[in-house]
Amino acid sequence: MMERDRINIIRIHNVNPLFHFSFVLLFIAITLIITKPAYGIRRINVKHLFDMTANLNAASDVAVSKDGRIYVVDGANHKIRIFDGNGKYLSSFGDKGSENGEFRSPLGIDIDNSGKVYIADSGNHRLQIFNPDGKFIAKINIPSNNKHPADPSDVAVDDSRNRCYIVDNDNHYILVYDLSNRKLIKTYGSPGSEKLAFRYPFLITLDKDKYLYIVDVINTRVQVLNPDGLFVAFIGGWGVEKGEFFRPKGVAIDRNNRVYVSDSYMGVIQIFDSNGEFFAVVGDPAKRSPKKFKTPVGLFIDNNNRLYVVEMLANRVSVYRIETE
Repeated sequence: MMERDRINIIRIHNVNPLFHFSFVLLFIAITLIITKPAYGIRRINVKHLFDMTANLNAASDVAVSKDGRIYVVDGANHKIRIFDGNGKYLSSFGDKGSENGEFRSPLGIDIDNSGKVYIADSGNHRLQIFNPDGKFIAKINIPSNNKHPADPSDVAVDDSRNRCYIVDNDNHYILVYDLSNRKLIKTYGSPGSEKLAFRYPFLITLDKDKYLYIVDVINTRVQVLNPDGLFVAFIGGWGVEKGEFFRPKGVAIDRNNRVYVSDSYMGVIQIFDSNGEFFAVVGDPAKRSPKKFKTPVGLFIDNNNRLYVVEMLANRVSVYRIETE
């Protein structure tokens, strides 16, 4: 692995030096919590279906198109991998570089209703748009903020408004673009820890009403905004108990409007109800305990109630069927 790729893996984790000491102090407590049976904690069990690997290296996000093709952001390889609905590897597109169709450490992905693929091309400070087979269509160059380069980490597309929301991780805000002319409409947020403030926001998703769910990593929460950028709620907070996060990374919404949030250090996925209250944890029926993942990052839930989990340091995407209650 090249040195720059090692740096990218660390950056994906958003490791803040202020957290190193607390991480050491809490390591034993975390280990005990995640290895003990979760008596008294509701579990939504999942059944493992298959894994996807295809030489992935520091994958970060996943999305599924309307026709069932699975797209994985293979960050350290600077590619997007495509699989069929059964996990069979089909093809890839992209390579390392700065020309149209090339990437430098891509991080996030979304797919619109027509099948166009949107990639947060972090190292090139831009969003790129492709057809379903990976042919380049267009790009949006993300501006610097006070000479601080943009660091787009994810994108979410709102087809109903013909707009997209781009997360700028290093500049701590969300940019809203009109997709008809690819012009900036407005920005949401600023650095900080209050409402409408972020500290290294990372991945984002939209619910059926187009509310934004933004993983606010160092603030250890998910922040919910309405489509116009007004604050709605916080989900979670700092800690190692149920309903709390140590290092949240991914977010997805199921058909019951429940919110799934991955915690990359705790190795678990927690589930919250539509009001943002803790509801359950993704469970392992064989062990009757929380399901353990290896560095879970990006999440996706498709129309068939399948949960896709990017396990970054395991270099795989694991796929599960969410069991009914």
